[in-house]
Amino acid sequence: MRKILVVIDMQNDFIDGSLGTKEAVQIINPVIQKIKEYDVKDIYATRDTHETDYLTTQEGKNLPVEHCIKGTKGWEIREEIADLLEGAVIIDKPTFGSTKLAEMLYKENEKEELQIELVGLCTDICVVSNALLLKAVMPETEISVDASCCAGVTVESHKAALETMKMCQIIV
Repeated sequence: MRKILVVIDMQNDFIDGSLGTKEAVQIINPVIQKIKEYDVKDIYATRDTHETDYLTTQEGKNLPVEHCIKGTKGWEIREEIADLLEGAVIIDKPTFGSTKLAEMLYKENEKEELQIELVGLCTDICVVSNALLLKAVMPETEISVDASCCAGVTVESHKAALETMKMCQIIV
């Protein structure tokens, strides 16, 4: 069984930028240690990616804080993490969940059975969205989330997202 790590949106804007939190800063080292447990060929990472018209989008109207604008420092994956992801598959996604990620891993799972682990930001938005997408397309695949390598918008919403994932048979 091939073990895959999915690193969700470990970008500057979510760590200590426009949408950063102290909890996000605290998971940097645990995420680095987790990445080191995997071969780079078994790592997929996502980047939340918005254009300069972000504030006119549906998301921008509901969350009117510019973040992860393509090409900006805030859009970049945290440097010490990006260095470890050299050679990994990096997927830019325009919204919370990545259908491209789900399709890619579905195809890999058809070739050989996968076990998928997710880490990253934010637990209550992009991590939960991607975990549920993956579970929807691969209901028999073991999907897990390492809670110690995730942070939410708030501590409460982080915990609520973990409970939601547990209810949907994602191992937390």
